[in-house]
Amino acid sequence: MATLTQNYKSFSIPTKFPERSTLKTMIEKFYHWEKTMPDKVFLRQPYGDTWKTFTFAEAGREARKIATWIREQVPAKSHIGLVSKNHSYWIITDLAIAMADCISVPFFPTLNAEQLNQVLVHSECKILFVGKLDNWQGMKEGIPANVKTIALPDSPAKELLQWESIAPKIEPLQENVKPDLDEVFTIIYTSGTTGTPKGAMITHLNTAMAMETNIQFLHLNHNDNQFFSYLPLCHIAERCIVEAFSIQCGGTVSFVESIDTFGKNLEDAQPTHFLAVPRIWIKFQMGILAKMPQKKLNFLLSLPIISSLVKKKIKKKLGLSRARMIVTGAAPMPAETLKWFHKLDIRIQEVYGMTENHAACTIMREDNMKIGTVGQPFPGVELRIDPQNGEIQMRAPWIMKGYYKDPEKTAEVIDSEGWLHTGDVGELDDQGFLKITGRVKDTFKTTKGEFIVPAPIEWGFATNHFIEQICVTGRTLDQPVALVVLSEIGLKASKDEVSKSLEHSCKEVNAGLPNYARISKIIITKEAWTVDNGMLTPTLKIKRNILEDRYAPLLAKAMSSDKMVVWE
Repeated sequence: MATLTQNYKSFSIPTKFPERSTLKTMIEKFYHWEKTMPDKVFLRQPYGDTWKTFTFAEAGREARKIATWIREQVPAKSHIGLVSKNHSYWIITDLAIAMADCISVPFFPTLNAEQLNQVLVHSECKILFVGKLDNWQGMKEGIPANVKTIALPDSPAKELLQWESIAPKIEPLQENVKPDLDEVFTIIYTSGTTGTPKGAMITHLNTAMAMETNIQFLHLNHNDNQFFSYLPLCHIAERCIVEAFSIQCGGTVSFVESIDTFGKNLEDAQPTHFLAVPRIWIKFQMGILAKMPQKKLNFLLSLPIISSLVKKKIKKKLGLSRARMIVTGAAPMPAETLKWFHKLDIRIQEVYGMTENHAACTIMREDNMKIGTVGQPFPGVELRIDPQNGEIQMRAPWIMKGYYKDPEKTAEVIDSEGWLHTGDVGELDDQGFLKITGRVKDTFKTTKGEFIVPAPIEWGFATNHFIEQICVTGRTLDQPVALVVLSEIGLKASKDEVSKSLEHSCKEVNAGLPNYARISKIIITKEAWTVDNGMLTPTLKIKRNILEDRYAPLLAKAMSSDKMVVWE
């Protein structure tokens, strides 16, 4: 139940944590499947209409070869870098690093040379594995001369030592290394919407404890656990829900080949477990509505037998016909979008977490959903709200060890009592449901001196299907404004129709806001915000500071217009 402790509103669900002696590291779990189910398919890599597969035995043999090579190059406990898009060899290499008793340091495949150099130098990596990439030419100059490099299969780095050319000469490592639970398993650099990336040190204990404590929520069985990997594996969410879950249960992971084949690969894979950030769900929604307008969809869903057929067809086409666990995270999901998918029998569970707490803070229980919140704490998580600024703070056995080589920043986010200060602002009700209302750093002050929390305002526009992306800003203005990127539906509509629709939505949103927080202008931008143009993080979060700088001249121009909706 919720309690007040030193003016903090707090909530926790007590649990009995697994005995330390019973915990198995992720690599030990892999050894188990490698031995007991050697012929079961573990990894599936698409090449056009063909899927190349690795059984547990085949993946293990390849990982053991890489582990042998690593041991020949560097001592145990060395930091080993991995930069690649999602691929079978991403997971194989990550396993190999653990087999070699080293620490994996994965990097986002979208980094430029300067960014890669920054994290490689900071992390003190001795080796860098280079996998499948889109921008190797813009990245390679950032690799320090003292870092050994080797190209994995499907890598564009043809000038490097090729793993495929030396693999036949290497014998697989025979021993099964058993890591100490308290040792660092991986260093994960945060994607960050602002500032310099920080390397969160995650221990083997963090991963094992988080998995075993929360296994009841994973919907796993021993016969059919299928995962689909496309979000960056170097991010904590994909690392947990795809890599760790699949190894926990002996499941199968199917990968995406490219952005262009995403839909086809997902439809082919039909995973039982699927994670998507809100932007992906909104794209799914827009894709459905582009083929079947809302009015027609509503009519079909009102017909008893037809409704069932329509839902099944939509789920199969999306690739979700077998999904038992459908999850969203990394950013808040608009309540209206969740409700829309619920009508299609696609029950999306929100999970709230971050790199620093192993992506496990709260989860929306399937049998106890409260839309508009991110669910209740995982068992064993202590949750509280700072009465001063509304910041969400949590405590659990899987909080990171700290930031690598940065005790000062570690002390800023983990206090002396072990509470993690998340930087998110929220509200906690008496049943333990957590509602996130924004980020401490996203809150801005207008020139009138009034504080604006942008996220709740942005969520108010979720029902307008002409909008794909929105960012409320206005640090240099008297009143906030909304920057908007149109959806595929919006791009096909006339300017007059779009303008009228957005004006209507704005009036509805403003009606529920105090005067100082009301949106004064909606500005439609020409360019979509993407990872490639630097407007989004690799996990598709908006970089507000970048957008504010990019559109500063446009904001000034828009404020002089007599129209509510201004087109770039």
